[in-house]
Amino acid sequence: MGILLCLPLALLLLGAVSALHLENTVPALQSPEVELGWGLGGAQEQEAMLTAGDKAKALGRQDASEDKEDGEEAAESDAAALDKDLPCPGEEDTIPIQQDPGCQTCRYLLVQTPERFSRAQNICKRCYGGNLVSIHNYSANSRILLLASKINQAQVWIGGILKGWFLWKKFRWTDCSSWDFGYWALGQPQNGKGRCVALCTKGGHWRRARCCRRLPFVCSY
Repeated sequence: MGILLCLPLALLLLGAVSALHLENTVPALQSPEVELGWGLGGAQEQEAMLTAGDKAKALGRQDASEDKEDGEEAAESDAAALDKDLPCPGEEDTIPIQQDPGCQTCRYLLVQTPERFSRAQNICKRCYGGNLVSIHNYSANSRILLLASKINQAQVWIGGILKGWFLWKKFRWTDCSSWDFGYWALGQPQNGKGRCVALCTKGGHWRRARCCRRLPFVCSY
């Protein structure tokens, strides 16, 4: 009888000793907190990677959007160029700008009727045999501003347009002359949106603008 009572007690003692030995000899498993800590670190790294990726995608979408806009403008320009029946602005819609003393053959005309950039360029070419104005010095910029500031509009189109893609983007004039002068507003052109260039009628500084906007414009011919 005594032997039977001692047997369960011996088994219990043996189990306790075995458990203590296992705890001291087997490497401790990661606690839930430690595993969670690693998980959070990985999640943070993954989130950072996703954030960087999202930014790159956003920039890509912006470039793609501007490229699409530029393509649409080019298509519109081609279509407008083929339309020979488009009426030219009437004399009441135009204001001649004082001739540039440095260029006796240069004539400038302000068209007050707002048009998209491509349509404005085509009107300059088809109706006056010229292009949207290119500006190569401060004197010419001031002369255009002097007249443009008299109309009730914040901006007018000039002939600058951003061409190319990504690192190969460059501003160019529609008349293919050299881009040798700039009079950008603060933060422009880096922080601007749009591929086309408008002159502000207050101050005469330039800003990037969406080509699909309708603005008065200045032709050079």
